[in-house]
Amino acid sequence: MKELLVVIDMQNDFVTGSLGTKEACAITEKVRQKILSWTAEGGEVVFTRDTHGENYLDTQEGRKLPITHCIRGSEGWEIIPQLQPFAGDSRIFDKPAFGSVELAEYIRDGGYEAVEMIGVCTDICVVSNALLVKAYVPELPVSVDASCCAGVTLESHHAALCTMRMCQILVK
Repeated sequence: MKELLVVIDMQNDFVTGSLGTKEACAITEKVRQKILSWTAEGGEVVFTRDTHGENYLDTQEGRKLPITHCIRGSEGWEIIPQLQPFAGDSRIFDKPAFGSVELAEYIRDGGYEAVEMIGVCTDICVVSNALLVKAYVPELPVSVDASCCAGVTLESHHAALCTMRMCQILVK
């Protein structure tokens, strides 16, 4: 079975940086272990990377979330050190918004039989990408491992998981 693991935005700024949370720090080892087991079984892994320009604060997102983060080329933009070895061997989708159309098209055109998503933030980028993929490939089984995800808050994490369940995304 051709399966894909998508690691969403496990970047310095979302784990230990300007938008980092203790919940994001807490899932780091679980994410690393998930990638290790996935690759040991010959599974493909791809990453997404939130990517903004120097003019971030002038964008709609920057005006609504005026915290500079994930500026292309900055340390905060980089995948966290614990996952760097995997990211170096994987395809990375730089995305200027919450969801990646390029990722959804890659999945649609890749002949995958199942896709699993993990990462941060459950309530913004994980849910956005999961719903986008489900819209692009409605019959594809899409799952999210809740133990390898962290939201902005615990409440919004649970709300996003509920939303995904309602949209026929399997939450493990």
